[in-house]
Amino acid sequence: MDRRLFLKKGKFMFLMLLFLATMGAAGLITTGCGEKQAGVSKKPADTINGKPGIIPVYTIADPSGDWGYPSPYTHYRRGPGYIRMSLIFDTLVWKDEKGLIPGLAAKWGYNPEENSYTFELNKNVKWHDGQKFSAKDIAFTFTYIKEHPYDLVDCSRVSGVEVIDDYRVKIYLKEKYAPFLNNIAGALPILPEHIWKAVANPQEFTGPEAVVGTGPYRLLDYSREHGTYLYEANREYYLGQPRVLKLRFVKIGNEMSPAALERGEVNFAQIPPEMNDRLSGELEVIKTRYDWVLKLMFNHRKEPLSTKEIRHALALAIDREGLVNNAKRGYALAGSPGLLSPDSRWYNQGVEKYSCNPEKAAELLTAQGYRLENGYYTKNGQELALEMLITPEFEREGQFIRQQLEKTGIRVNLKSLESKTLDALVSDWKFDLALSGNGSIGGDAEILNKIVLGQTFISARYDANKELTGLLGKQLTVLDPGEREVIVRRIQELLAGELPFLPLYYPDWYYAHDGKVKFYNTPNGISYGIPLLLNKAAFIM
Repeated sequence: MDRRLFLKKGKFMFLMLLFLATMGAAGLITTGCGEKQAGVSKKPADTINGKPGIIPVYTIADPSGDWGYPSPYTHYRRGPGYIRMSLIFDTLVWKDEKGLIPGLAAKWGYNPEENSYTFELNKNVKWHDGQKFSAKDIAFTFTYIKEHPYDLVDCSRVSGVEVIDDYRVKIYLKEKYAPFLNNIAGALPILPEHIWKAVANPQEFTGPEAVVGTGPYRLLDYSREHGTYLYEANREYYLGQPRVLKLRFVKIGNEMSPAALERGEVNFAQIPPEMNDRLSGELEVIKTRYDWVLKLMFNHRKEPLSTKEIRHALALAIDREGLVNNAKRGYALAGSPGLLSPDSRWYNQGVEKYSCNPEKAAELLTAQGYRLENGYYTKNGQELALEMLITPEFEREGQFIRQQLEKTGIRVNLKSLESKTLDALVSDWKFDLALSGNGSIGGDAEILNKIVLGQTFISARYDANKELTGLLGKQLTVLDPGEREVIVRRIQELLAGELPFLPLYYPDWYYAHDGKVKFYNTPNGISYGIPLLLNKAAFIM
């Protein structure tokens, strides 16, 4: 069948499913008071040979909706966008609830003398269009991303790829690289050479062929306007047939998701933390690890924030514990200036804390030549005034921080923007302060490199401290876990001293579902460290 007709057919099916779901919800609303409304059962789907059975349709609520077209170069560069893409495209290795598992590679091994990894590929893999998968596709992908970098996976440490035969490939590294299996082999989506070799502009490649992968699902429909996705199971998937035959993502806000769950309109959703106790009796509720952080970004490329003592003063003026209680109603942990949370195996609890101390903040500002005039600090006749970019989601946080800073004597103007606009302004250094968050801090310690030295909008792009920069590079080449841990702890101390950003808090995230699929916190996060529960391995029989 022509792929375009296939997608049109899928769109019709998707609209029909939405219609039926709407009619079902209407039926629940008109149920008489004396009748019990239909709820969501925690009973698993029927079993097949003692194993969990087939689920015809599974619906996932998402508060944001659109995360881009789910092809490697067109999904939005945050975790949910990668998750949408990962359902279609596979990697060499993957992770389940216990750790690394086979993906496109059935086996793998490391040769320290060559500094190379050899992968024996699964021989039963086919692309969604029926073409045979082989080692040539692996080699092609690594060649392609050198010309067209994929932002979420840095393959610059790969020196070459050797195709041994159709089902064996060897990847050589330029230097020792500790997180290779997690951050490259387990994160890089493999592309079909027979399609992508003709693609010159991958960011503009959004046709049906752009979503031909080897993964457990095919894309039937995607609506940017409505923020909806519909996938169908790849019944010939080489790792086993997916239990869920059709997988839907629909846009529903977190405040509305508990009711949608109770009415049976969705199977899985993020819920407000305060709903945990109420829903735990009738649904399964999972709390994620503290692997996401909200940061106060400083534009350290412009005065006065280029002076670290000014950044220290701002940190001392903000009561992060108060922020947690005020903006998150206590459902979060105050952030560590070393970035990593207590849930991380790399966490250093001994870094400088910057506990709220307005008096010390005032001393630092005075030492930098500022004087209080009419309640605000000035220097050379110029008032210390900063603009802080926020999104509507973090309005309470923005208001609290502004109040704290203004009480200290620093004028703050808030500017609320849509998240993608804020990210773009931060990327272009067109800001003073900005509230920006990122996940993956529970993954490999390379996240420190990405958030300090990386060149994306979530990164500080900070290289002023040579010891910090040197240790960030060194820790990636140390294969001994104990030796590497010592280096990573020192990195956190230096990072807290420089303070190119201030970690504010790690939120409590709760998700509720009907128990038909077993979800879990993936060790070190999904792929490169995504702190979400929607691991595609959970959908496979």
